[in-house]
Amino acid sequence: MHAIVFAQQFIAVEQTTPVPQGHDILVKIQAIAVNPVDYKVRQSLKGLSKRKILGWDAAGVVEAVGEKVSHFHVGDEVYYAGDIQRDGCYASHALVDEALVGHKPQSLDFLQAAALPLTSITAWEALFDRLKISERDAGKSILIIGGAGGVGSIAIQLAQYAHCKVIATASRPESQQWCYAMGADVVLNHTKLIEQFQQQSLSADYILCLNNTDGYFATMAELIAPQGMICSVVGTTKEHNLDKLKAKSAGFVWEFMFTRSMFNTADKIKQQQLLNQVADLIDKGQIKTTLNRVFPALSVSSIEQAHEQLLTGQTIGKIVLPVNAR
Repeated sequence: MHAIVFAQQFIAVEQTTPVPQGHDILVKIQAIAVNPVDYKVRQSLKGLSKRKILGWDAAGVVEAVGEKVSHFHVGDEVYYAGDIQRDGCYASHALVDEALVGHKPQSLDFLQAAALPLTSITAWEALFDRLKISERDAGKSILIIGGAGGVGSIAIQLAQYAHCKVIATASRPESQQWCYAMGADVVLNHTKLIEQFQQQSLSADYILCLNNTDGYFATMAELIAPQGMICSVVGTTKEHNLDKLKAKSAGFVWEFMFTRSMFNTADKIKQQQLLNQVADLIDKGQIKTTLNRVFPALSVSSIEQAHEQLLTGQTIGKIVLPVNAR
């Protein structure tokens, strides 16, 4: 198999294609997407001797299955994010636990599908598992900070699917336009949020923070409605006073989409189930892919280019690369 390995720098290698065992399936990868977690893991490996295949967003075809696999067969078209503790998908082939894999949306090609897994899992878990939004919350409002990024793009759509009023933040005209295209009801510049909420008589029963928790914590504490809930996916470097939420009986919770695989939780299969639900919503036309840019086929150069774009902090939607599987 062909792979792009990070070993203090990206290098192209040829190595033995692994054989799936147990609940693993072997996927022949057709397309991948890049995410901020890719370069965060890359940074964590700096100065270490460890070699690792990065990348946790892929779409492809099942080439072989382990003896305990029950949900997939050779030839199935799939998409997945996988397990951050294992090698990723910057490669022609990858092993992944079937519990973390969904059937690819039939209406999408591999490029369109590869844009979805990691961000869909993150957004779904944040909205429905962490914030616990359900049918009874129809009509409530959610503020999504960082609406034009990968997670924000699908979170806007899923919140609309749950019949919430969606308020998103975006600072540039093109990112604001993208948020509206994804289904946001209101799009605000990230600066002076409190003043804009007051001027437009807005409220936030829920807040999903996808950008700089440290910078937004005080603003979120001010904007969250009484008995509201805040969820963030961005780690902090500072201490924050949770007492600011006490008078409102408001809550704060984290979302990390690798939790279930990292701790091998009893409900790990939920990631397969939610990916299948997302595929069903896609095929019914209720939500759409967040693919925005296609970079050249997987190579050292194209990966470096994709990482450079992510590091600008101005990426809209998702970046996808085709894989010339061998």
